[in-house]
Formats: sequence, C-alpha cells, structure tokens
Amino acid sequence: MFRLFRPDTEAVWKNPVIIERFSHYNGILRGKRAAKYLIVKKTPVSEANILDLPISDLWQIHRNTRYEFNELNQRITKGKLALEEIKHPSFSFLDLKVLLAKKMLQKCHFCERRCGVNRADQQLGVCRLANKSIVTSHFLHIGEEPPLVPSGTIFFTSCTFKCIFCQNWTISQEWGSVDNVKEGYFVSPIVLSKIMKNLSKEGAKNINWVGGDPTPNIHTVIESLVNFQENIIQLWNSNMYTSSEGMDLLLDIIDFWLPDLKFHEDTFAKEMTDVKNYWGIVTRNIKLAYDHSSREMIIRHLIMPGRVESDTFPILDWCAENVPLAFVNIMGQWRPEHKIHSNPQYESLARGVTSQEMDRARKYADKLGVHWREV
Repeated sequence: MFRLFRPDTEAVWKNPVIIERFSHYNGILRGKRAAKYLIVKKTPVSEANILDLPISDLWQIHRNTRYEFNELNQRITKGKLALEEIKHPSFSFLDLKVLLAKKMLQKCHFCERRCGVNRADQQLGVCRLANKSIVTSHFLHIGEEPPLVPSGTIFFTSCTFKCIFCQNWTISQEWGSVDNVKEGYFVSPIVLSKIMKNLSKEGAKNINWVGGDPTPNIHTVIESLVNFQENIIQLWNSNMYTSSEGMDLLLDIIDFWLPDLKFHEDTFAKEMTDVKNYWGIVTRNIKLAYDHSSREMIIRHLIMPGRVESDTFPILDWCAENVPLAFVNIMGQWRPEHKIHSNPQYESLARGVTSQEMDRARKYADKLGVHWREV
C-alpha cells in the first residue's frame, strides 16, 4: 500500500544526505541501534529513599544520572555493550522521570505558560486538562514527511496554544470538557502502551506524539513507556512551547523531533496564539533538542500570507546558523481556518499562500544552504 501511494518513502532512503543526517533514526529502523528510552530504562538510580525527596533534590539526581545515561548510550551505540546484557535496575532513570512528571503535575509547568495549578488534584490547567489524557485517534499516517511514513500517530486533545487559525481546532481547543468529551477517550499509561504496541505491529516506523499538542500529556507519555518494550523511534511533534523542565524530561527519551517554528515576531505570535515570548522559548527548545538528539529533526515552517519577509526569512536565517544539519519543511498548506474569516481584522490572512511567496521562501532557503527538498 505504501509503495502505491508514497513511492518517495522508499526513494528517500537512497538519498545520501538523509542517510548521513538521520543515522540514529535509520539505525533503529534497521535494528542496529536502540531507541533512547530503552537505554533510559536500563540506566540505574541508586539513591536511597528517593520517593520521599523534595523535587529540587530529584532534579539534582536527574542531572547526575544523565551523565551515566550518556556514557551507557555511547557504549551501546559504539557496539561496546549490548542492551540485552544489562540487567533491569530496581529503580531506573525512566522511573525517576515518571516521579518528576507526577510532581510537576501537582503545580503544573509542563509548558511555559506555567499556570501552576494542581492538575493531579483534578484542577484544570490553561490546557483545560486535569490529570487524565484524552486521545482522539491513532493510526498509521501516510501524509507525514517521506522519511517518517508510515508514522504511528497518536493524537491528543488540548493544546498549549489558542491559535486563531488552527486547522485542528476541534481537538485542540473546542473538544468539549473533561466531563463532556466531544471527540476521543481517556487513556491510562497502560492503554497508551497497548496503542503503541498495536501501531508497531501494524508497521509504524515511529511513534508520533502529536495533538493538539502532546506537551500537557508528558506525564502519561513517559509512564506509558514503563510497560512498553519495542525498539521503535519516539518522535515528538509539537509547537515546542515546552518548559525547560519539561524539555529535561524529554531530551533523553525522544529520538526524533518534528517541531513547528511559525513566527519570528513575538507581537504577531501573541496575536495569533495567545502566548508570550514565542521566539525565545521555541528557539531555545529547538536548539536543545537539536544538540541532544544527534541533530536529527525536521523543522516545520508554515508560510503565512504576507509574512515571508517578516517571519520566513529570519526563521531560515536562524535555522542556517543554529541548526544547520536540520531539515526544514517549507509548508504551503496554509488555510484560513477557525476564527480568521469571522474577524475582518485578519482580512490579510484570509487567502491562500501564492506560488510567488513559496518560490521566494524556497529560493532564500537555497541561498542559505538549508535542505528542504528531501522532506
């Protein structure tokens, strides 16, 4: 089926640039490398009485354990040690991340809105979620970038943004409430691990965490990996408005990143999404992900009408300078959805992107040496 509809998914792995830049991803596909979360599960934490420690002490232990994880990861990657040779510790780096995520939920700061409510005690965050995650759908996605197809995509409700142009607004913003979910169903970590297992059996190349946005569900995602054993790429598909602490939990687990980078101007970003300091936070997180994940990512940039010079050009400049080995998907899929048409203030955005705008963006990327054609 995938040969019939997406021949580029096979052809892309004959491209030497893709093979070189996605060596970790390709290694997992071929069974030559281990997904990072499997190594996290084998990294021991030996601290006594860890369940009783304050969160500040837990973060210090987390920082110290990362050194041990990095060393173990290097040995396994270089073939000096087999993952199967390592015994499962009584308390692992993954267990520590689960514990930290649950504590963060008590004063929620998974995203940089940092609303601080006790979601563990059923209070609702800005994301309008309490402690339970809601999945709207999960399936093999053949519409993602060629190296990612077929992608085992898991869609969550809710989002950290309130984008006025959102194409998935029915699951990101207007999905109902925790008492009346219009689309989707509540999932426990156990159920989520079963969903991952089924997607893997069906032929998924990766587990693609998306939404909405996956960030409000970090606690459920991490705990679901406790009962999951498949050697499959973990992929984070996000707006990247994640807190620095949330990123710390993810950096050792995620193999491949699929971040959005839509805006350069913070005032325009605030108008479109209702978040502050968009540029500083999102570029910080993309750079963190890039540096901790063997540079393996595809940055998605959605071209918006009339915004090529003010957003696209400086975004491509930043990518070329700060994440030069990342691919950038220059996307022309803008549709004036959701609240755009109902507000005359946004008349300039109530049209499609022109071929001339796309051409200017792609020529500028070529000038900078940014790779976009492959994805």
